[in-house]
Amino acid sequence: MNSSILSGIITIRRIFFLLFFALGTNLYSQTEPTLTDTVQTDTAKFEMKKSSLGAVLRSAIIPGFGQFYNESYWKIPVIWGVLGYLGYQWGDRNNLYKQYRDLYNQSLLESDNGNSLYYDRREDYKDQRDLLAVFIGLTYLLNLIDAYVDAHLFDFNVNENGGSSNIQLSLKFNF
Repeated sequence: MNSSILSGIITIRRIFFLLFFALGTNLYSQTEPTLTDTVQTDTAKFEMKKSSLGAVLRSAIIPGFGQFYNESYWKIPVIWGVLGYLGYQWGDRNNLYKQYRDLYNQSLLESDNGNSLYYDRREDYKDQRDLLAVFIGLTYLLNLIDAYVDAHLFDFNVNENGGSSNIQLSLKFNF
């Protein structure tokens, strides 16, 4: 097996180990008591409806599956669209890299110095391909972070008026 492929596999295993180790720790947060919390007895304990670790593991297996679990359906096509676009661009740059690599290797057979234009384009496409691989990794990581945060905040109440749906509009004019 090629040593660069083997080192890449070992690096990926280390990243997954660190990711699951970091997410396996218990995280606690404080919440401010609301009016309904003060009415309830002290024996009532809050339980989260969604598991943060479960959402992350789902998204780790299939990107967007954690968002499906968290009922954030609109995020799934966004994640798949970005990963699909980046994957297509990576494949295109990889094919162009291989094409110019072969052209440069052929030019080396014809002369000792080779064609510098082929060399420069080969290096440009290799750099672009590698940068796209970083973007794919960051998108995958953001997918995991979003699934974790969305599951953690699933039960968070965002109503300021305690369920009242009154809309207030204020305008201020400075003359």
